[in-house]
Amino acid sequence: MGAEICEKQKTASWGDGWLKELSRELMSEFPDMKGFSYRNLKYIRQWYQFYNEQITIGQQLVAQIEEDVFFSVPWGHHLYIISQCKDVDKAIFYLNQTVEQGWSRAVLLNFLDTDLYERQGKAVTNFDRLLPEEQSDLAKQTLKDPYNFDFLTLDSAYRERELENALMQNVTRFLLELGTGFALFGRQVPLMVGDETVYPDLLFYHLELKCYVVIELKVDKFKGEHLGQLGLYVSAVNHLKKKPTDNPTIGLLICKTKNNVMAQYALESTNQPIGISEYQLSQLMPEDIKSQLPTIEDIESTLTADE
Repeated sequence: MGAEICEKQKTASWGDGWLKELSRELMSEFPDMKGFSYRNLKYIRQWYQFYNEQITIGQQLVAQIEEDVFFSVPWGHHLYIISQCKDVDKAIFYLNQTVEQGWSRAVLLNFLDTDLYERQGKAVTNFDRLLPEEQSDLAKQTLKDPYNFDFLTLDSAYRERELENALMQNVTRFLLELGTGFALFGRQVPLMVGDETVYPDLLFYHLELKCYVVIELKVDKFKGEHLGQLGLYVSAVNHLKKKPTDNPTIGLLICKTKNNVMAQYALESTNQPIGISEYQLSQLMPEDIKSQLPTIEDIESTLTADE
């Protein structure tokens, strides 16, 4: 229909009047069917033009996305996607995610607003060097940079433990932000290392990667020594939790900021598969909540004073 509307438009001499007439004719001929309003016909034209201007509907499109995925996404979802995506690659990413994750229209809209496409697979990692190719590719796609924790509301007494507590109080949204496949194993899970016990912040099992994922949260800038601590936790999980059928445990360090070059150099010095991402707190916060959040300078000043 979109193609026919665009073709008719080339010869129409009276603006969109013919489209209004087409709408009336279709609604009269098919009174039990919805979707033939003038407004919706304009959306159909816009939808067709969005994809047709960049790729041809047909073989080229199917090469990028399975046809059943494309046509199983509800129409309302399509309208959200074409209204907020500037290119087809980004639109196809959200079409695939909608089907794979079973997103409702509201969930899709929220992820469109958090730039999920731009953040996907952007974490600094050493996965290429330490993981088999198939697992490395999937692991990189799974991690994002930055993570968006805008659902948090923290006061001026904000500390690393409060960040973790806030994440756990919002565990459902936290898991949504991490992505599909993450199953929470526990927080502060005790791991006996010789005669000492260590407590990683968060321990997950990833169903698609078939491995444990240890997550450490740091409220300050990335430092090289953070990897030593996380690497110990990853090694401990491999020894104490990992089964022979599991893939190697992955570590994820989520910090406030990072120097990408320093992070890459630090990752080259470890033999544990680790990714390093940043987090954001206030990108989408209302102004009245933003004013209550500490800046990174406030946090660093307070932590320095406590040492």
